[in-house]
Formats: sequence, C-alpha cells, structure tokens
Amino acid sequence: MKKYICGLILGILCTAVFTGCGDLEEQAAFEDTEPQKVELVVWGAEEDTELMNQIIESFQINYQGEADIQILFEVQGESQCKDVLLGGLEDGADVFAFADDQLNALAAAGALDPVEDADEIRSRNLPSAVEAATINDQVYAYPLTADNGYFLYYNKQYISEEQVKTLDGILEAAAANGKLFTMDWSSAWYVYSFFGNTGLQVGLSDDGITNYCTWNQADGEIRGVDVAQAMLKIAKNPGFFSCTDEEFLNGVKDGSVIAGVSGVWNSVAVTEAWGENTGAARLPTYSCRGSQVQMASFSGCKLIGVNAYSKHPEWASRLAEWITNEANQRLRFELRGQGPSNIAVADSEEIRQSPAIAALLEQSEFSQLQRVGGKFWDPVTKFAGNMAAGNPSGQDLQEQLDEMAEGISAR
Repeated sequence: MKKYICGLILGILCTAVFTGCGDLEEQAAFEDTEPQKVELVVWGAEEDTELMNQIIESFQINYQGEADIQILFEVQGESQCKDVLLGGLEDGADVFAFADDQLNALAAAGALDPVEDADEIRSRNLPSAVEAATINDQVYAYPLTADNGYFLYYNKQYISEEQVKTLDGILEAAAANGKLFTMDWSSAWYVYSFFGNTGLQVGLSDDGITNYCTWNQADGEIRGVDVAQAMLKIAKNPGFFSCTDEEFLNGVKDGSVIAGVSGVWNSVAVTEAWGENTGAARLPTYSCRGSQVQMASFSGCKLIGVNAYSKHPEWASRLAEWITNEANQRLRFELRGQGPSNIAVADSEEIRQSPAIAALLEQSEFSQLQRVGGKFWDPVTKFAGNMAAGNPSGQDLQEQLDEMAEGISAR
C-alpha cells in the first residue's frame, strides 16, 4: 500500500513538472515571436511631404505593438500616378494619391480592387466625392479631397466686387492698372471653361475610352466659332496673359498679376502675398455672341488607392483609411488649405470661413466631373494655343474647330 501511494505521488509530481515545462516552453515561444514586419510605400505630391510624414508617424504610433510598420513616402505627382503605376504594378506603391479621372483606367488594369468598407466610405463622405470614387456602384478608392476644381482669385485692392462678376470688368481693371489677369490656355482642363455652359458638348462615350464632341457645331444659339472669336478678343486684351499655374503664382508674388484662375492648392501662397486684399469668387461671365456666358469648370477629387498587388493589403487599406479619416482631412485643410471630402470637416466653421473653399462651392453649380478620354487633351491644347497667340497662321476658325473635334473624338 505504501508503495502504491508513493508511486501515485511520484506520478502526480512528474505530471506537474512536465505540465509546467510545457507552459514554460509555450511562454518562451510566445516571447520569442517578433511582431509582423510590414513595409509599405506611399506615393504623394511633393507639396504634401510634410503633411504625409506627420500622418504616417501618427499611424505608426497608433498601431505600434500590432506590427513592426516601416513606411516610406515617395514623391509622385498625382496627375502622372496612373502612367507610372501601370508601368509596373508589382513594383508600384502600396498606397497612392491620384486624380479621380484616372480611376477607370486603374480599375480596368487591375490596379485597384473594390474597397471592402464601401458603406463606411459612403456614410462619411460627400456624395460627389463618393461618385468620383465609384464605378458601376462599386467603390474603388478612398476620397481624400473634394476640391480638384478651379475658380477666380482676385486682388481687392484693384478689382471691385462688381467688376469681378464679368471677365470684361476684370480685364478692364487689369489693363487700367498695368496689371494682368491670367489663365492657363496651354491646359485643356482650364479651356473647358469657355465651352462648358454654351450648349456645346464633350464627354466620354459609352465605350469608356473614346470621346464625343460638338465644340465645332456650326448652328445654334452659340456656335463653336463664337467661342473661338471670344477667346481671340480676350487674348488681344493688354490685361490678359496665358501662363502656367506656376507663372500665375510668381506674378501674384511680384505684383504683376491681380487676378487669375487657379485652385485651392494655391490659397495659402496667394493669401500670404495679398493678405487682407485676397479675394476669391466663382468664375466670371465672358462676352460671347453679344451675351454674357457663365464660365464653367471641370471638377474632381483626389483619391487614395490601394495597390491590388500590395504584399500587405490589409495594412495598406488601414493606412489609406487613416490618411483619409476625419482628423487627417482636417489637418490637411489646416496645413495645405485643401477642401475635404469628409462630411463632418466640410460642414465645419473653419471651412465656411475659407474664401477659396467658399468660392469653389459657389462654382460647383457650374461644374461637372471630369470624364473625358485621353484623346481630349492635345487637340484642345493646340487649338487654345493658337487662340492665345492671336491665330498667327490665319487659319479659318471653323477648320480649326473641326480639326479639334475630330482629334478629340478619334479612336
């Protein structure tokens, strides 16, 4: 009996020892497990470098302990993002900022997958921004801004509230003061302004690739030649200068420019130059065939995409959501003056008090989402360049309009 009890006790002790050893081994194995290493590359505009570094740092702090997250920010212009990314999807950024007009091409190429938390995106963003991120009811990207449009900046020291309503008034004030009103006619994006509210049409065909265009229409209340003649008259005015966005900003800083068409990305710099004289308004009307036509605009959004070929899709999606959340859209407005897509931020007092954002919202009544195929840009740029130069070749305007429309609609 004693031998049996001793054996039983010994068995219990051995079981306890081995069980304890097993627990220690499991604990040691758990302690030796390192956090998952996550390496992500983010593409964004050079002007966003400081902002994005702050956002990336806050993301890493928020998720520290869950993974070893290493994020590299690389400068990549939003307008060229599609072309660079499609040059090598597997070598591209995990997360990238791009203009919404590139969405269709990126999705068609397999660079973007539908976003899983689509309902959340719809609930917290402006409908126009959600529309810009959507194809056939599927959300493919995270809305970042709702301000990719343009309006009028003007210096209130030289231009009155009445003059700013019409391009004639603005040009009169500029010429009288030996100053300039500028607009970039080398960019088809801005040139749309003259055609958009005339009844003449341009847009993406049902195939999603080619365009339709009636800008050369030879009948109706406003014909293509009427617009061309109006542009020639503007170009001859001593108060007008066609120049790039960068040249506009340089002119604002050196005092030679007192009005110009641009976007919210220049709001901080313009305000620094003009101070309390900074004015912003919707685009003016312009004289065309004896009447005043409201200048139109393309509108759009900046979006954040997640590369479908990312090695860490879950973490890339988390980062995209973080970049576009309410707090960081508010920070983007504070540091970069960019208009939010987030409903809560857009409805804030700070946004309502921003002249640039207020002007953009006012212009939105006369804007449409930019939905044109790749053949749109070069023909319009060529035509507008001739108009800006005063049509030096003397080529018939209808011929030029026909060539432009044919080029825009080419397959």
